[in-house]
Order: sequence, then structure tokens, then C-alpha cells
Amino acid sequence: MKYLLQIDFPYSGPFGDQFFESMKELAEDIANENGLVYKLWTENEATQEAGGIYVFDNLEDANRYLEKHTQRLTSFGFTDIKSKVFILNEALSAITKASL
Repeated sequence: MKYLLQIDFPYSGPFGDQFFESMKELAEDIANENGLVYKLWTENEATQEAGGIYVFDNLEDANRYLEKHTQRLTSFGFTDIKSKVFILNEALSAITKASL
């Protein structure tokens, strides 16, 4: 069973290539998280938001990472952090072309 973690928060930039450059080191660190299958990075300059969609192979690591990343974002000065954890329905997701 896999779990999806969704995190988003108000973010005023940078976006695009500058976002990549400013977050590359963080991305390399996140890539080593226990239980992480993958992360999709999200950004929306029009609504001034950023965040991510994470897939974990167990609930414990998803919850542990949520706590860790929320503390990290708070230490960076971000507020109004929103998060949700879902169980992935892998059978239906496979029909709709998900790579899990």
C-alpha cells in the first residue's frame, strides 16, 4: 500500500528556473528520505503558491516526513502550511496511467 502526501503553502517566489536553482540542494536532500517513492514539485506564480505531492511506501514515513518538513518550512518563515495524507488506490491509478 502506498500513501500520498500533499503539502502546499503561500510562496512569493522565485519561480521557474530560479526556483530550480534555489531548491536543488533541498531536492537532493529530500531524495534520500526513508520510504519516499517520489516527489512532484508544484509551483504557481499566479496564485503565489508552492508545494509538493509525495508518494511514500508506508504511512509511518509519510507522517514522519510531514512533521519534519512542516518544521523545516516553519523555520524558513512559511506560514499557512496545508497538508493531507491519502491512501493511494493503486488499481484505479494503474488504469489511469499512474507509474507507481
